[in-house]
Amino acid sequence: MQYQDLKNFTIPETFRGKSKVTVQLWWIVQATLFAWSPQVMYGWRRFLLRLFGAKIGKGVLFRSSVRVTYPWNLEVGNYSWIGEDCVIYNLGKITIGSNVALAHKVYLNTGGHDYTKPSFDIFAEPVILEDECWLTNDVYVAPGVTIGKGTIIAARSSVLKNMPENKICVGTPAVPIKDRIQK
Repeated sequence: MQYQDLKNFTIPETFRGKSKVTVQLWWIVQATLFAWSPQVMYGWRRFLLRLFGAKIGKGVLFRSSVRVTYPWNLEVGNYSWIGEDCVIYNLGKITIGSNVALAHKVYLNTGGHDYTKPSFDIFAEPVILEDECWLTNDVYVAPGVTIGKGTIIAARSSVLKNMPENKICVGTPAVPIKDRIQK
């Protein structure tokens, strides 16, 4: 039995959402004008992301080391923070609410491969971070996951399924352990 036959792998023509030229141009801009910008130039980085189709709210702070695969698949509410070395691997749509804090090395992943098919088909499922979440250092979020309003994900956790609102969640896989705020 053959598990993977990568010579038969293809990316659907419209999968990226923009032309190959636009994708390459963004990657060049991100590797230079975005990444080389001084730390305080948050407005400049917002401008570059918006130029490529991202929907970015007021007062959003992107650090210069953030990596965004496809800006046109990104929506961020007001006053959110995206920290050092975060990866926004948005083959599909990523929606980040308002007042969301992503600490350092957070990895938001919308894509993967269908391992049940030898052609290893690629797929994308959206990721949603509702308002007022805090994802601490080195958190991984899998495709198709929604994290509820006000939830905290502890350091080095892997979020493989939806998390409810107002919880503190830890582990791999992440599980809710208590309420963030007692009601």
